[in-house]
Amino acid sequence: MSDRWQRLSEILQSYQELIRVQGLLEWDQQTYMPKGGIESRAETTALIERLAHQRVTSPEVGELLNALEEEAKTLPYDSDRASLWRITRRTFDQAVKVPSTLVSELAKAASLGQAAWAEARERADFSLFAPRLERLVELQIEKAQALGYDDEAYDALLDIFEPEMKTRDVSRLFAQLKEELVPLVHAISERADTIDDTILTREYGEEPQWEFTMDVIQSLGFDLNRGRQDRSAHPFTVGISPNDVRLTTRLDRNNLATALYSSIHEAGHGIYEQGLPQEHIGSLLGQASSLGIHESQSRLWENIVGRSLGFWQFFLPRLKARFETQLADVDVESIYRAVNKVQYPSPIRVEADEVNYNLHIFLRFELERALISGSLQVKELPDAWNETSREYLGFTPNNDAQGVLQDVHWSAGLFGYFPTYSLGTILSVQLYNRALADHPEIPQEITQGNFAPLCGWMREHIHQHGARYTPPELIERATGGPLDPKPYVAYITEKFKELYDL
Repeated sequence: MSDRWQRLSEILQSYQELIRVQGLLEWDQQTYMPKGGIESRAETTALIERLAHQRVTSPEVGELLNALEEEAKTLPYDSDRASLWRITRRTFDQAVKVPSTLVSELAKAASLGQAAWAEARERADFSLFAPRLERLVELQIEKAQALGYDDEAYDALLDIFEPEMKTRDVSRLFAQLKEELVPLVHAISERADTIDDTILTREYGEEPQWEFTMDVIQSLGFDLNRGRQDRSAHPFTVGISPNDVRLTTRLDRNNLATALYSSIHEAGHGIYEQGLPQEHIGSLLGQASSLGIHESQSRLWENIVGRSLGFWQFFLPRLKARFETQLADVDVESIYRAVNKVQYPSPIRVEADEVNYNLHIFLRFELERALISGSLQVKELPDAWNETSREYLGFTPNNDAQGVLQDVHWSAGLFGYFPTYSLGTILSVQLYNRALADHPEIPQEITQGNFAPLCGWMREHIHQHGARYTPPELIERATGGPLDPKPYVAYITEKFKELYDL
């Protein structure tokens, strides 16, 4: 390796080390940090963010990129050096547009915002969070202006999480899904009583639930030698490195599905993080391609696998061993139907069924897009949320905790993130179908608790590539075509027409 490539790698290594520190600070704040530590934590977070930003936007990085450009163009497109040059060029060009002072302000505002959100959610009082959110929105708009955009400010924020995706593309995809999902929800709502899910809301102890989630995530492929699971108000995953991945979940002693599907969802993220290339730890090549790709992994394990009949053929006996009394009258068919019951109305995103889930995302996408454009003010947000919730989900929240305070994302400054959930949901079916074409025995293996073949396919076609390819390139390589909602629509329609005898 030439001196220039070596120097670029050293700078990026130190940048990634700072990002790791930031991840640990985030995980600690959401799990074990005492409430009184928020002010000092916000200052520390702001400092780390500023140092990381200054590191990756240093004049030396720009000079190295310019000096290596001609050589990079002569190398094979998917070689390590050419790929590293491309991802570093994108990262540098994007980051250098944003002043370090703004980066620091955003980090501090996010730390303070998350603490304010947690208190507001606990008290179901949006007014406690509103001032922090107003500041976060102001800063996000300022960031979008700094980054620049062609059509609308939201494009700049979406591009951070989903490179090469435009707001107009998201709107088009979502419009296609709405045409299919809304009539399906209404048709199912007329037969809602044909599926009974009360077996999920019996009295379940927290510790046996916790033990079961640990059993499940290990069986799916999450390595506890290189990861851990903890509890938080809102489930999330932080990948410090492929060898240190932190998941969180939340438990409800009166809802068996809450912890289970939160854990499976986060384990999907964690399995992806653990599958990123070991040889590129500390390199920009060693990160995920995008949040949509990330969500494809979590949604695949949570829904296509975790809500399948085969999954429950294997796991119901293990669950019954922990809850003999509560599940004495439960068979595989009844629990399979229960975990797939379509709720109408559907109040909570993280507990939403597969049919309603995307409607939750449409709501959030439209509202945050309006906040960034300035057509919606923060003070108007609770009413706008409630109105859109009635339109899409048939539900008016009983309070702010059930409504506008459901999610942690806005408090963390993650504007532009929500669409990736639906993008990942669409992609999850494309990936599963391709894996199934290559290995038709996967459904039978799932009934036997053998998840390694499916996990291995994802390792080979998604995980090992890290950020080497853009999301469209990676999707094309893995599935043979572009992101396409039709396989997802076919999957969801066939599954739920059968469940509800439509």
